[in-house]
Amino acid sequence: MRIQLSDHFGYKKLLRYTFPSVIMLIFTSVYGVVDGFFVSNFVGKTAFTAVNFIMPFLMMLGCLGFMFGTGGGALIAKTMGEGRLEQAKRLFSLIVYTSIVCGIALAAMGMIFLRPLAAALGARGWLLEDSVLYGYVILLALPVYILQYEFQCLFAVAEKPGLGLCVTVAAGVVNMILDAVFVAGLRWGITGAAAATALSQCVGGITPLLYFAGPNGSLLRLGGTHFERKALVQTCLNGSSELMSNISMSLVSMLYNVRLLKYAGEDGIAAYGVLMYISLVFQAVFIGYSVGVAPVISYHYGAQNNHELKGLLKKSLVLTSIFAVVMFTASFALSNPLSVIFVGYDEGLLELTAHAFSIFSFSFLFCGYAVFCSSFFTALNDGLVSAAISFLRTLVFEIAAVWLLPLLWGVDGIWVSTVAAEAMAVAVAAFFLKTKEKKYRYG
Repeated sequence: MRIQLSDHFGYKKLLRYTFPSVIMLIFTSVYGVVDGFFVSNFVGKTAFTAVNFIMPFLMMLGCLGFMFGTGGGALIAKTMGEGRLEQAKRLFSLIVYTSIVCGIALAAMGMIFLRPLAAALGARGWLLEDSVLYGYVILLALPVYILQYEFQCLFAVAEKPGLGLCVTVAAGVVNMILDAVFVAGLRWGITGAAAATALSQCVGGITPLLYFAGPNGSLLRLGGTHFERKALVQTCLNGSSELMSNISMSLVSMLYNVRLLKYAGEDGIAAYGVLMYISLVFQAVFIGYSVGVAPVISYHYGAQNNHELKGLLKKSLVLTSIFAVVMFTASFALSNPLSVIFVGYDEGLLELTAHAFSIFSFSFLFCGYAVFCSSFFTALNDGLVSAAISFLRTLVFEIAAVWLLPLLWGVDGIWVSTVAAEAMAVAVAAFFLKTKEKKYRYG
């Protein structure tokens, strides 16, 4: 039976509706991990370091899709909850068209600033050349990369999360196959890895664009629209937390790379790259759930169903707690086996990576709460509170921790930094939940 945004959601229905979004985000992360696996094992440690060195900059540009997807999705779902479906369709079209234009502009800017930025961050020699080469290829596909992230959110708004999962799986399979062909088979090196990723992003971005452009069975369709400055501003405000979160994580990753070069050399960056790849998979559970449940929250907020809103918050916090324990247990237990997959060919690097992972895994006990609470306020169309949580979590706390803790504990202080930042973010999220409950009537 088809689940609608207007339904009452118990635990079972909530898990059924958000499951495709969770798997979709996990799969997106997994094929990124596969990319890293092929580069590390078939191209070498320097190329693997280069990919991880330049990736934060590329992700910072691509995260615009999350801003449009989450921010626009919240506004569209709220408008649908108010009973204005035609206006929701016009907003949907406006947001998608705007994101395409922004993607083209950012790709052009990225081409100009990529090399100077990599050099300014300390890349030299082959590390610089590999970073720039990988980045140029990925930037060619930046507009569809943005669309891919955007539609991952908007499929749930259109009541088609399962279709979104199918598109993501298809894009992931294409990436994995092309990695095997280009990198392991044809030995195209880092260029082959970048080409495989770029082509898979074309599948993930263009396929849903074609689907929504024609007649379809969803609630939304691309069509005529007109410029609405207020709606775009609201979309950007709603999605500012997701934009801030992703930009902050990218900036912080750059800072981590700089600190690791000082304390552990290129091996430190490679180890951190492994942590980030695997962390993306584990955090995808929290992010996927938050993306999946957000349109439901927005709809019931727009329809003023306060009792349902209260239930959604309570159930989501319970589920987040369960996910947190499972993610921590799995990551701690698998720290060594997962490290072997990426860097088993280098004993010293393997030891460093496994040790770092055993410390880093404690962050999964905390990160899910801040991720959900930030998404919760985005769904309520309160972009400022959502952005505040994300800004403090991913930028202020992270920078303070990664700058200060290594002074006390050396390289171990870098691995502890994320754990400390996530723990502080939970306190901030709890504060905002308490202070805003009367305004939004979920208490």
